[in-house]
Amino acid sequence: MDMESAKEKMENAKETMSEFLGTAKMRIKNPAAQRRFILVIVCVALLLDNMLYMVIVPVIPDYLRSIGAWDKIIATAEPIYSNISNTTINSTAEPNVIYENEDIYVGLLFASKALVQLLINPFSGTLIDKIGYDIPMVIGLSILFIATTIFAFGTSYGVLFMARSMQGVGSAFADTSGLAMIADRFQVESERTRALGIALAFISFGCLVAPPFGGVLYEFVGKKMPFITLALIAVVDGLLLLFVIKPYSDRRWQMPKGTPIYKLIVDPYIAVVAGALSMSNVSLAFLEPTISIWMKDTMQAVTWQTGIIWLPAFIPHVFGVVMTVKLASRYPHYQWLYAAIGLVVIGLCTFIVPACETFGVLIIPLCGICYGVALVDTSLLPTLGFLVDVRYVSVYGSVYAIADISYCLAYAIGPILAGQIVQSLGFTNLNVFIGVLNIAYAPVLIVLRKVYDLKPMQFEDTVLLTDEPATGLYDTVKAEAKREAKEGDKFYVNHNAFRMHKVNGNVPNGNVVDSDDASSTDSRHLTTGRPSNVINRTEDNVRSAIAHQHGYGAFADHDD
Repeated sequence: MDMESAKEKMENAKETMSEFLGTAKMRIKNPAAQRRFILVIVCVALLLDNMLYMVIVPVIPDYLRSIGAWDKIIATAEPIYSNISNTTINSTAEPNVIYENEDIYVGLLFASKALVQLLINPFSGTLIDKIGYDIPMVIGLSILFIATTIFAFGTSYGVLFMARSMQGVGSAFADTSGLAMIADRFQVESERTRALGIALAFISFGCLVAPPFGGVLYEFVGKKMPFITLALIAVVDGLLLLFVIKPYSDRRWQMPKGTPIYKLIVDPYIAVVAGALSMSNVSLAFLEPTISIWMKDTMQAVTWQTGIIWLPAFIPHVFGVVMTVKLASRYPHYQWLYAAIGLVVIGLCTFIVPACETFGVLIIPLCGICYGVALVDTSLLPTLGFLVDVRYVSVYGSVYAIADISYCLAYAIGPILAGQIVQSLGFTNLNVFIGVLNIAYAPVLIVLRKVYDLKPMQFEDTVLLTDEPATGLYDTVKAEAKREAKEGDKFYVNHNAFRMHKVNGNVPNGNVVDSDDASSTDSRHLTTGRPSNVINRTEDNVRSAIAHQHGYGAFADHDD
């Protein structure tokens, strides 16, 4: 009896498991559910990358000192003279220990990730355009896992420098393909803005929570634990990606040919957006490596204060993301204005930073800076996808590689130049310089005020000539017209990309004349008894409606 009951329990468990797996597969195949899974996967990848970027800040400098990576120079304490009695007082202060060239080499270590990422991004963007978004994401997560493992077990400056550089390679693939994947899956403009806003919130959370996360684990467990934890996150995210997206399917070869990155980068609208993204992050890139030293010198801040000074800024950053998403859904034509306001807020707050004298007061302008960065990023990242949609082919690898280049440009020069500028000009002048640059760039965004009035373009080579169901607006309208023509219902005529008439009534003889198959222009119109001026007005109204409809890719639900 015991054996039979055990077998019965095993069979029931197998049936339950098979039902669970079947239900999971059905849910994953659902387009809406798959988009949510993809958003989770991309957000975890961005969180991982940015946590790895910032987790080394409290860990690696102290670890390199502990292993004797630098030559020590002991500065002898000079005797202190009393002005009152003209006597010499023996100083009991400990001698100063100077680590030779520590600042230079640590700065190079921190900046190497952004420098390598800056060099790899043009190639990763081109590769993503050619083979799709899935495989580059797998490549990026694999490289991030290897880099994180090397960080955990590396015991010399050279090995850690190699791990940091490898992280730049992995980020160039993971970040770019992740943002491009979101833009591709969320075609409706309001949904795309919301999805990219969620991704930006994860980026911010990773940057802000990583230093205390790494510092606590390093203090109580050791150097390996923070990096082993992040490596496990990379493995889980990679397995989830393989399970949900199946990157080795044949669909990736059916992508239309994307626009080369060198053509996109000279587009005036894209260039203005890229400049704004880089400018908004200059404040963070220059302040992060210098503000802790300034705090210790001016307000005698202790270590825990310098470690968490940026943590409260996460709340206004998320608030800025949420507010921009809501405003963009209601007033999408003013996204350039939201970004311009963000640049002005950043500039004004950087003016206030040097005037702060206490830890509590300093938090306020730093929160303002992060709020302004949220406005700029949340407004302009979706704009890049929209510009590609309306001016080029809807393939997003190269355009989000340009966005990544903009970020990397700021974070590559920040750790290297910030310290030198502070030494030569002072911390106050550095902040004034950053503020003036941000405020001066804000009026440039007026160039983008007409972007959302642009009419979508469609090229013949973007139509996927496959056996799959219609996946784009062009193919969907054609299929819908032919189906409705057979039923004698409403239909679309003249399916020439976005130039179509919507005609009410029945088709004579039930025939639809497709503009792709018509031999003359006259054959594209049906004799419906309607005046030509009415047809022309209908065509103009439909064309105008599509041009202003930010969700013109709403048929993308058929993608899956």
